[in-house]
Amino acid sequence: MEALNSEKRVLAFDFGASGGRAILGTFDGKAIHMEEIHRFSNDPVTVNSTMYWDVLRLFFEIKQSLIKAKQHGRIDSIGIDTWGVDFGLLDKEGMLLENPVHYRDGRTAGMMEKSFEKLNKDEFYNITGNQFMEINTAFQLLSLSEKRRHLLERADTVLLMPDLFNYFLTGKRTTEYSIASTTQLLDANKRIWSEKVIEALELPKRLFTDIVPSGTVIGALSDEICSELEIDSTDVVAVAGHDTQSALISVPAEEKDIIFLSCGTWSLLGTELEEPVINEKSSAYNITNEGAYGNKVSFLKNIIGLWLVQESRRQWIREGREFSFGELEEEALSSRPLQCFIDPDDPIFVPAGNIPLRVLEYCLKTGQHVPQNEGEIVRCIYESLALKYRYSLEQIKECTKKEYSTIYMVGGGIQSGLLCQMTANASWCNVSAGPVEATVLGNMAVQLIAKGQIKDLKEARRMIRDSQNVLYYTPEDSVLWDSTYKRFKEVIGC
Repeated sequence: MEALNSEKRVLAFDFGASGGRAILGTFDGKAIHMEEIHRFSNDPVTVNSTMYWDVLRLFFEIKQSLIKAKQHGRIDSIGIDTWGVDFGLLDKEGMLLENPVHYRDGRTAGMMEKSFEKLNKDEFYNITGNQFMEINTAFQLLSLSEKRRHLLERADTVLLMPDLFNYFLTGKRTTEYSIASTTQLLDANKRIWSEKVIEALELPKRLFTDIVPSGTVIGALSDEICSELEIDSTDVVAVAGHDTQSALISVPAEEKDIIFLSCGTWSLLGTELEEPVINEKSSAYNITNEGAYGNKVSFLKNIIGLWLVQESRRQWIREGREFSFGELEEEALSSRPLQCFIDPDDPIFVPAGNIPLRVLEYCLKTGQHVPQNEGEIVRCIYESLALKYRYSLEQIKECTKKEYSTIYMVGGGIQSGLLCQMTANASWCNVSAGPVEATVLGNMAVQLIAKGQIKDLKEARRMIRDSQNVLYYTPEDSVLWDSTYKRFKEVIGC
């Protein structure tokens, strides 16, 4: 390791479905001190009925961040994490063929079922260990193969979002392990692309680059970027590119067997393992195995999360009723508890649009109390999420044959104390809530490990545990929530 005699500065880019941030991390040998230097929106653009990510605008914001970072002195490295599954296609000359398409675009409709005609569903899961979701990369690429084959024929390389940004910065085409594992194209046991799946879906093998471990220094900023922005060169590290896996790095746990809940636009609840769990139960429960830092496996369930509240708020704003998230939580807190529930993962809640109306329709269809105002809708969503967390936790415990006394909640969603308390109540587990900036801290920790400033994952978690604010919640009204859980399962048909 390098001598810890001076501060090190790392720059973390964290892209979410609605916005991005550039956070400067200064490491003094004991703790990471964070400062946001740039924040920007991430606004999808629909053109001719296709929903795209505005990737060129996002790269412009990366450049603006690099210019602003220059004011803070030398930057020792850069790391980028994003959401999973989406990608860009490059031609032989390295030019982007079209803007990456948004995972909520309708092009994957029916593609999952189509894939099962080409590869038996059980065999498909046994190879990849991935939760079947229509948004997955495999089904996006199958859609191109079926409907726009000419585009795949022109393409030379597919790069997932963090790898695409890394390529723009360095000119290097690589695929990082954690983001590769979101595609449903990776052999979960061998940690390499599955030739069988790729051949079955009739995808060109040439598209797929070498997979590198999380924490690989893939190259330096290109001379072109440095000249254009008038900045010094620095290393670009392929951190755990999938934001969930960056967040997992920051879980402040001491024990080996943990349950984590990364709580944000999506809720991802799972555990960290040395090897994947792929069996009849995990297949029946549609639990995914994703790549985690250190060549580990994150055994988890993807649950539609606070996007339901975010999209509801957007709808109310479109209707001329503006609420802050804090105001919505206050309205929810003052509403009568445990009146009605939804299944957050019901397909009707996947597309963008009028989520409040769909909540009302779901409750009416299932013979429940129909929410009467915004507070009741938000309370219904929060309580449904907490109960779905318990439902998923029970499935994970059944598959791993392990017990967990604490749920480690991280991410922006823990700013809702109401949701944290509901999670404790519904699950009969203690809840450790923090850090809020888990994804950014995980991104920075991997950079610092790659640069020899932090020894390993264990040391990174200890440092985060000692320096970050963590709140604790204990279960309340467990008997009431237990009887409610039985009603919830009846409502969602389980």
